[in-house]
Amino acid sequence: MPKARILIVDDDQDLCLLLGRFLVKNGYSVESAGKGARAKELITQSEFDLVLCDHRLPDTDGLQMVQFIRANAPGTVVIIITGHSEVRLAVEIMRHGAFDYIGKPLYPDELLMRVQDALASAGKGDPGPKVSKPNGNAESTANDDYVEGDGAAAEVIAKHIALVAPTDMTVLIVGETGTGKEFVAKRIHGKSGRTNAPFVAVDCGALPKDLAGSELFGHIKGAFTGAIADRVGSFEQAQGGTLFLDEVGNLSHDDQMKLLRVLQERKIRRIGSNKDVDVDVRILAATNEDLSKAVAKGRFREDLLHRINEFTIHLLPLRQRKEEIPRFVDHFVQQANVRLGRSVVGFDKEAFERIMDHVWSGNLRELGNVIKRAVLLSTGERITADCLPATVLSGGGPPVELPVRSVEENVDTGLRDVAHQAERAAILTALERNGFNRSRTAEQLNIDRKTLYNKIKAFGLER
Repeated sequence: MPKARILIVDDDQDLCLLLGRFLVKNGYSVESAGKGARAKELITQSEFDLVLCDHRLPDTDGLQMVQFIRANAPGTVVIIITGHSEVRLAVEIMRHGAFDYIGKPLYPDELLMRVQDALASAGKGDPGPKVSKPNGNAESTANDDYVEGDGAAAEVIAKHIALVAPTDMTVLIVGETGTGKEFVAKRIHGKSGRTNAPFVAVDCGALPKDLAGSELFGHIKGAFTGAIADRVGSFEQAQGGTLFLDEVGNLSHDDQMKLLRVLQERKIRRIGSNKDVDVDVRILAATNEDLSKAVAKGRFREDLLHRINEFTIHLLPLRQRKEEIPRFVDHFVQQANVRLGRSVVGFDKEAFERIMDHVWSGNLRELGNVIKRAVLLSTGERITADCLPATVLSGGGPPVELPVRSVEENVDTGLRDVAHQAERAAILTALERNGFNRSRTAEQLNIDRKTLYNKIKAFGLER
């Protein structure tokens, strides 16, 4: 297999030199650029398998670079290098097509592991050895991508998956970036009658607008400039199985219309062709935005929303189900042990408290990355606080921003209305956190069940 080609984009020449030498030593071909403009020139002139790009560049930023690469080199995977205070930015950039992010300071072993994973995800490299963990049957647990939480919300999700999986209903999975939407989709596919057929995942947020139609529906030779051969789209690749459309709200209006036609008629037409192709595919879609608001703004078709929303599964952010963190921590530690050949048991008391106190803006994806890095850096059986990144050690991260009314609105509506709105929001949050179990919610809010029932009715929160 030829050497994978990597482009390092960073204005720190010393860092570029050190990273380049390290990656060359590990069998990669490396070039570097100090500015975004130079990187864009190289990307348009040559083909790279991976780009390591600093978020802050003299003439651009990581988001603009990812968007440029998605449009001009869609086969190239991107890892963003960030400062410890930029995790939220990195998570947002991943929504637009970056594969992963890595925080400074950079550790060689961690960097190599991320590069291997990124290239393997694109079918361009070896993810590295998987070494059995010496303790018990941890390998079988760690190699399972999906792990169910053990809280009330997780119980609801498990029940919903069990109910909807055997059907052919179109499911909309809603949740913040990193909450595990694709894992839930795979779980639904695995429990369905289509489990032995293909599962094809498409990140609609990472598709260049002019290539999205070709990616989804395919094209014939000569359909447009660059169409040098017939191409089978994702729908045909998933024939008989499941097609997962992540960040479906990013599709253009034209592609939304084509998707609506597929859902209605179960036929697709390759770009440039005049023949319809029958498809037998189950659609699962996911979004991290409120599509009803997108409909109101004219960005998403209302009729398509009704089609993809036959059944909805809501995934709560990790900060609203902290009781499940210990289970996820154990899973990710075992997974990292298998990946890295380590025998880490867990975290010491101080480190675990930091894990529990942190606001996980990137949700499960961020938690998994932090734990993999901590296992890599750990020298003992238990991970200590000095193995955690600065963003976790800094006191839990930035506060969660909740929607609030302006001062003018508060004056207009009066303090009583404001108090009612705050009370309604608190009850709804507690209900969601407890999977709408009213007894648990009443106990958590320190009120009796009758009072809770009356408030649920008064606030219109019945399900």
